[in-house]
Amino acid sequence: MTDFSTGNWWADTMSLLGVDFVQNAILAALLLGVVSGAIAPLIVMRQMSFAAHSTGELALMGAAAALLFGASVSWGALVGAVLAAVVLTALGMREQDSIVAVVLSFGMGLSVLFIYLYPGRSSTAFSLLTGQIVGVSGTSLGILAGLAALVVAVVALLWRPLLFATVDPVLAAASGVKVRVLGLVFAALIGVVASQGVQIVGALLLIALLITPGAAAVKVTSNPVVAVVLSGVFSVVSAVGGLVLSLAPGLPVSVFVTTISFVIYLLCRGVSWLRSRNVDADSVRAREYSPGASAGPGSPDALGASGAPGSPDSLTSAPHHPQ
Repeated sequence: MTDFSTGNWWADTMSLLGVDFVQNAILAALLLGVVSGAIAPLIVMRQMSFAAHSTGELALMGAAAALLFGASVSWGALVGAVLAAVVLTALGMREQDSIVAVVLSFGMGLSVLFIYLYPGRSSTAFSLLTGQIVGVSGTSLGILAGLAALVVAVVALLWRPLLFATVDPVLAAASGVKVRVLGLVFAALIGVVASQGVQIVGALLLIALLITPGAAAVKVTSNPVVAVVLSGVFSVVSAVGGLVLSLAPGLPVSVFVTTISFVIYLLCRGVSWLRSRNVDADSVRAREYSPGASAGPGSPDALGASGAPGSPDSLTSAPHHPQ
């Protein structure tokens, strides 16, 4: 490792970028950024942020169980996350917040138990919480690529009914759209993405890629397609940029991923605030220069509006009573 530590950030980063496992990590971050960005705006619009975050936490349960019993951590996280997401959606159609809290607390309790019973190194179990992207193998990268392609293909195929059910579920159901089935499918997609994100940014900070890019995108555009594209760009910049920035100092990747994601959100929120100020200013100017507002005291509009003597309004509104 001393060959890559010269004290020069740029030189150290360039040296590390030529290492095989770092290149695998960058590809994994790129794939996760793309697939997270594809579903993040829909998660925000469907108000499923808490459920999506809980799905990532429950992916930890499956990964920890797989670690304890000697199975593949990737497949354990996948099964745990998808199962948890489907259960949360199926039980929480009417009372989502309370159901998510109940299931999350139970799943986290099991996660603690599995990690406690794991006889191996504690750092391996701890990496499930904070992520271990530099440990992504070629096999794991292939699994991530296949799952990313599957998620993007399903979202593209179901885009119109899924968006319809997201914007107006009541009207969508009345129009024949299977809203409940789409909800379960979308929950399964969240589970798939969450299971892979656990290996990169960890269960605790998965929300930085699943929620924050989508929340930032919807601040600057009302077009769903543009929101998905922007969310993908924000997510890729956060994931890949965070990884590259963490190479030379050797700090955890999740710190940089969450920081970049948060800065992007603040910038988008600032753009939204500036736009709202401009819209308010335009509305004020429009009211000031409207014909009714610019009428002088002696104009017919002003007389009619004020009910001056002799006007039809004043005659009808104040009839003369004979003495």
